Amino acid sequence: MTTPLEHRIQTPDGRTLAAAEWGDPSGLPLISIHGTPSGRLSRWRDPSIYAHAGIRRITFDRAGYGPSTRRPGRRVADIAEDVTTIADALGIDRFAVTGRSGGGPHTLACAALLGDRVTRCAAVVAVAPFDAEGLDWFAGQTPGNVTEGELALMGEAALRVKLEADRQTMLDRIASGADNTMPDDYEVSESDRIQQAKDREVIGEVLPDALRDGVDGWVDDDLAFVAPWGFDVASIAVPTSLWYGRADTLVPGAHGDWLAAHIPGVEVFASEFGHFGEDADAERELAWLAGRAA
Repeated sequence: MTTPLEHRIQTPDGRTLAAAEWGDPSGLPLISIHGTPSGRLSRWRDPSIYAHAGIRRITFDRAGYGPSTRRPGRRVADIAEDVTTIADALGIDRFAVTGRSGGGPHTLACAALLGDRVTRCAAVVAVAPFDAEGLDWFAGQTPGNVTEGELALMGEAALRVKLEADRQTMLDRIASGADNTMPDDYEVSESDRIQQAKDREVIGEVLPDALRDGVDGWVDDDLAFVAPWGFDVASIAVPTSLWYGRADTLVPGAHGDWLAAHIPGVEVFASEFGHFGEDADAERELAWLAGRAA
């Protein structure tokens, strides 16, 4: 399928999770966890790639994004409960997981906490824990990210002021047709500017939907990143890969290096590109998740 099959799934605590399916309905189940900010509509610009790879790709809005109900105070580890709810509702026993950027820690949480249900885990440009020993967490980050993290340490009220302004900037730029939809204090590499222009149409669909009702999901993500995650990446026992770039100014390569040094048996795919990688990465990642050579 090239347009998604939509689902609305109820959680045991009465929340709603908005989910979508892409690709081959009988293919390998893959739960894909979106970045920060983003949503269930995030995808490769030609979504037929999933069917061609034999993948049944399930995406969903994390709590507070799009139509998904907010879950105030959520930890990174809490994503495992929502992923379990979605998999059970869709009749999926075992599945691979992947996540990009802010979705990376949530993907690692599933690998650590869901045991044999996860077949493989690919964490793409994943941020490292804020309390990671020996890592200068802010080093190499673009000014907007540094401010965002510092405000998250101050609490929700201070953080929300910036994110609401950033949301409006992005929505205005999308409406104007600009290629660069990010606020001015988020500086990215040249390779990322090129990739962002290629993905402009998808971005123009994803962000207005994900941020339709405000920045609750984005706020809660940022607060969760700088708090204890609720699991130890060293406990991950399923096949796991890390994908990251040396030119990344949003999640610098040092975060990937730290995770690589602390996840047992991890496979590392580091490049000289930025946060959005290169076009060839899409097929490589799907191949790895399916157990084929990347």
